[in-house]
Amino acid sequence: MSYDSTPDTLWHSLRVAELMGELIKELLDRSVRHDLSKTREPERAIYDEFVPQLRATTYGSVEYRRLVAAMGAGVRHHYAHNRHHPEHFADGINGMTLVDLLEMLADWKAATERTTSHGDLADSLTINRERFGIAPQLMDILANTARHFGWLAPEPDRNTVP
Repeated sequence: MSYDSTPDTLWHSLRVAELMGELIKELLDRSVRHDLSKTREPERAIYDEFVPQLRATTYGSVEYRRLVAAMGAGVRHHYAHNRHHPEHFADGINGMTLVDLLEMLADWKAATERTTSHGDLADSLTINRERFGIAPQLMDILANTARHFGWLAPEPDRNTVP
């Protein structure tokens, strides 16, 4: 009798679904807990004071960086308790997981929508590439993900094999 790969393929498919379910659960958990540390001290008072000023500045500008530095212990506490920030890790972005990166990318997109100038995710990616030393391959993956979800304008499909 010849081999029928269907049972093995179905088992494999179910196992992949089970493993992806772990990723989905983590993403869902993160989505409901995102930035909740900002609603408690020692972060809340700092964010109450600085967020209105940050919203009125251009992301990555000298003024923006000055304001973040002035947030001191509040922003350091936030980074220490929220792993979607590269600053959470001693080795920055290299210490992050894919789940951390997905939350970070969604955070960057949402942050562009909070500013009075309605910042641009493409600009944020450019600024953060330099700020965090993001490798070209990872930057492509982040941009591809943002394009996939309609967060960035589409680019000509240079990767499709004819």
